[in-house]
Amino acid sequence: MEVLLIEAFLQEVITFMAHEMQLLLDQYGYYVLGIGLMLELLALPLPGEVIMTYSGLMVFHGEENWIVSILVAALGASAGITISYWIGYKLGQPFFIKYGSKIHLGPDKLERTSQWFKRYGNKLLIIAYFLPVVRHITGYFSGSIRMPFRIFSIYAYTGALLWTGTFISLGKILGPKWEEYHPVITRYLIIAAVGGIVIFIIFYVYKKHRKQLYLWTVQWLQKAVAAFHSLGRVKFLILASFAAFLLLFILMAGLVQDFLAHEFALFDTITAYIVHAIFDKSWSEWMNRFAYLASFQVLAAAAVLALIRVIVKGKDRLLEGTFLLFAMAGGEVWEGLLKVLFHRVGPGGLMNTFPSEQASSAVIIWGFAAYLIFRHMGITWAKLVAFVLVLAAAFLVGLSSVYFNVQYPSDVAAGYVFGGVWLSLNIVLLEIFRLLKQR
Repeated sequence: MEVLLIEAFLQEVITFMAHEMQLLLDQYGYYVLGIGLMLELLALPLPGEVIMTYSGLMVFHGEENWIVSILVAALGASAGITISYWIGYKLGQPFFIKYGSKIHLGPDKLERTSQWFKRYGNKLLIIAYFLPVVRHITGYFSGSIRMPFRIFSIYAYTGALLWTGTFISLGKILGPKWEEYHPVITRYLIIAAVGGIVIFIIFYVYKKHRKQLYLWTVQWLQKAVAAFHSLGRVKFLILASFAAFLLLFILMAGLVQDFLAHEFALFDTITAYIVHAIFDKSWSEWMNRFAYLASFQVLAAAAVLALIRVIVKGKDRLLEGTFLLFAMAGGEVWEGLLKVLFHRVGPGGLMNTFPSEQASSAVIIWGFAAYLIFRHMGITWAKLVAFVLVLAAAFLVGLSSVYFNVQYPSDVAAGYVFGGVWLSLNIVLLEIFRLLKQR
């Protein structure tokens, strides 16, 4: 009961402070914006996101300049985190050794965290701004572990510009809907930032313990396929693809649950509003081009290119060609089955829009074609470029569907996930069959 009362009191205080900051912004504009963010980065309890999005609302009404607001906010945030860095630098680790145990950061944990932060923490400075509390201590901690100021400033100032630019732009885009949508969007951004940090940590763990993970994977797969004889040193690619499949399958289950519970309404409303606020009628020609990326002609061309690559350079031509046809034909069956299971009328009156067939087809065919084309190439950057292009093509296809009010944003998101499940499953099966064939 006492905890609930404290939470209610803190919420009242934050609401009051947010209201007062809005009044000050109306009167003093840029000064309050810069100074407010500077103080917030010194760990004062000020509503930084509210300040920035309200400033964006003032930009929407023509009371402030968009670029100037972002620069002033970034300068204020940079000044605040710089001051906290030098305070931490002066206090040093003895301060954290003496008082760190009060926040579960004893000497041993402090040493391990310091070593990790010295090596990889600079990159997290960019994401840390989006996480309340975390952004308030990163400056102090960076200074206390004597992170080189040149490195600190590059990442900290870049993060400040990204953070302030994001929230001020959101305020500008949302306009009159700012007060209604701001809390939800802030929550989504925090979730995205946490997700980014989790991905970074997974990558770090993989990079540091790659050999151990590889050996563990080989042993696990050898046991799993004992009935089919040992596969020997199974490539880590199978594990990565299978992990992607499991993750996407879990996301798919969550989307189905949300669909059945009718929990997409707010997400669809906010996302569609932002898309139409950013892209006006002048974008219609470009959106038609983006939609064409999921047309039969373009997808067929991608499949033909992959087939040519398999015939000319493929190492297992029959197997890869068969799986290409299986992925495409199976994808059609998969999408047809989903239409039978889920009945949803899109915003334009189109039937069975969940999940998006266009988004799903783009992920499956573009993704599998790119995989076959670049699978045996030794050029790492080419594979990375191909991966980014596939993501970009799928994103643009989904964007056009939302822009033309053909499908809901949740339809598009589900299309990505359902298509990703089928794509990753086919990659896993292809690699397992390839190894079985080699045996």
